Amino acid sequence: MAQEQQKDSLTDHSYRFKYTQLIIPTVLIGTGIIGCKSDWFQFQNHEISDELQENIDDKFTIEDFAQYAPSLAVYGLNLCGVKGKHDFRERTIILATSFLIMTTCVTSIKSISHVQRPDKSSYNSFPSGHTATAFMGATFLWNEYHDVSPWIGVAGYAVAAGTGFFRMYNNRHWLTDVLAGAGIGILSTDAAYWLYPVIQKTIYKKKHKQALMAMPYYNGQNVGASMVLSF
Repeated sequence: MAQEQQKDSLTDHSYRFKYTQLIIPTVLIGTGIIGCKSDWFQFQNHEISDELQENIDDKFTIEDFAQYAPSLAVYGLNLCGVKGKHDFRERTIILATSFLIMTTCVTSIKSISHVQRPDKSSYNSFPSGHTATAFMGATFLWNEYHDVSPWIGVAGYAVAAGTGFFRMYNNRHWLTDVLAGAGIGILSTDAAYWLYPVIQKTIYKKKHKQALMAMPYYNGQNVGASMVLSF
């Protein structure tokens, strides 16, 4: 019976690849990439940065924490009794896959693009890792809870957009960095859901009941590790 339920869950339409899901992240990432070489976008980058810095009084580094809020909300809501689409183990596998895809993309592009930050502190500005993390979590929150209430997902995207804004407000990123980061975050989570049936079937084929997976984490500023225990 359990195997039949598992099979039914893996055929859920939410795991199916849809071309329409590529539209928003492609536009965001494409705009960011084009903006790196476009004089018009570069002018807008500097205009926005100058405007924000001209009216800034104090820096608020709330985005260091806000970037993780949408992802943590998925677990928090479940602890409060609001059930999402997946159980703890399943959602953790999806989130870990999203993190792996997102961090790989962000770190790879940062090393290639070599864009200087607005505050001139380093040359790893493009794309924004904080924004990518936030939008990855917001898309994760949307997928898990939009059937419960679409406003939960909307709140997650609002927090993600705020994270991107504060990266510019604190003079750490350009607008094009934030746009590309948002696109990468959304696409990373979508890809994790597309890959989930394959990952799940692979895990169930293993003889061992438990599996431990450790993954390095680096977003351009913070280095750490993520560990996932499946059982």
